[in-house]
Amino acid sequence: MQRLRLKADGRIVELRDGQEFPLVPTMPGLALAMPGLPPEPPSTATVMPDAAPGETPALPAVRDLRRRACLTQTEFAARLGVPVETIRNWEQGKRVPRGPARALLAVIAHSPETVFAALATEPSPA
Repeated sequence: MQRLRLKADGRIVELRDGQEFPLVPTMPGLALAMPGLPPEPPSTATVMPDAAPGETPALPAVRDLRRRACLTQTEFAARLGVPVETIRNWEQGKRVPRGPARALLAVIAHSPETVFAALATEPSPA
C-alpha cells in the first residue's frame, strides 16, 4: 500500500522507510501541461529522484486541470469555493495560486474526482 502525504507547500510525497519522495502527477495529458515529463500509465506514480528537499515541482496549468475536469470557469470556481475572477486571474497568469489553493490544485492534479466529491459533501455538525 502506498502512503502519501500532502505537504504545506502543495507537494505530494510518498512515504517509504521513514523518508519522503516527491511524486509527479500521472494523469492523462499531463505531459502536455508539464513539458519534459515522459508519458506514464495512470496506474503508477513516478518518483522524482532529482527533486531537492524544499523544491516545489511546477503545477499543471489551472486551465488544463479545469479542462480535464470538463468544467467551465464558473463551475470550477463554484466547486473550489473561490470567485470566478480568481480562476480567470490564475489562467491568465495575472496571479499564481499559493498556499492552500496550490495544495488543493496539486491534489486535483492527482485525483480530481475524489477532491470534487469531498468538497461537495456538507460537513457534519460537531
